[in-house]
Amino acid sequence: MPARLRLRQYPVVRIGFAGLGSMGAGVVRRLLAAGHDVSGWNRTRARAEELAPEGLAIADSPAQLARDCHLIFSMLTDAAAVEGVVRSALPGLAEGKLWLDLSTIAPDESRAIAALVAPSGARFLDAPVSGSPATVTTGQLSIMVGGDRSDFRRVEAVLLEIGPKVTHLGPQGSALVMKFAINLSLVVQGMSFCESVAMAEKAGIDREVAVDAVLKSVIASPMLGYRGPMILAGRMPKSPFADVPLQQKDQELGLRLGQELGTPLPFAALANQFLTATAAAGLGDKEWIVAYEVFRHLGGAD
Repeated sequence: MPARLRLRQYPVVRIGFAGLGSMGAGVVRRLLAAGHDVSGWNRTRARAEELAPEGLAIADSPAQLARDCHLIFSMLTDAAAVEGVVRSALPGLAEGKLWLDLSTIAPDESRAIAALVAPSGARFLDAPVSGSPATVTTGQLSIMVGGDRSDFRRVEAVLLEIGPKVTHLGPQGSALVMKFAINLSLVVQGMSFCESVAMAEKAGIDREVAVDAVLKSVIASPMLGYRGPMILAGRMPKSPFADVPLQQKDQELGLRLGQELGTPLPFAALANQFLTATAAAGLGDKEWIVAYEVFRHLGGAD
């Protein structure tokens, strides 16, 4: 059934979105392109105004967003930001409304926010994503959802309009557990890529040739496909997809979860140390794959 028809059970067919950073704005553009009516709110109003010419209606507050919309998304920096927006939106929430949080926060934090929403009659689901602004633009974003399966089915068609890879993981918080498992592996792979290319370059292989060889090899991945070339001269993005502090925030949340579960994560812990070293080298404001420069330095490069 088409996504818009699934939402016809509601008196007003409108999607709300809180948090219009580079990722959130990309998701909103896909929803608008799919023909949905979308209202947006952002703490910095100028971010919302940038999307107005593309059809976004601007909400003055999270409460207005919640009142006007029956399906609400949020994509915010951390749990404090999510909780703050949800508390502001509570007066507008009501029975039957769904809130999907695309943010990366700890599972227990997400469950606490879900409990905050529950008395309103609305439902709060964790729906973290795996990807970057590049994968949003190309329509390849992966979305994982934790919550009641019947709630998931109500919004599945809409999620498939954002990206083709949508998975229900289980009860509320399950998707965030999986998001951290993936993110931990992602940074390990990135650091392994950096050390391998640094070794090849020191042996006399041109860096661009080495990166090209990796991307044609069996260890190539979608993540390396868009991040690997960033280590080449002039290819580091001016606006990072995920700078070092942001990626390390996720890494440390994942490591904390592993500790709580009693699961050893030695490779992820070591990769996190290289994020620390990258920040200490004064490169924290860059895309985190800039850790390549740390490996070059350790190998004796100027």
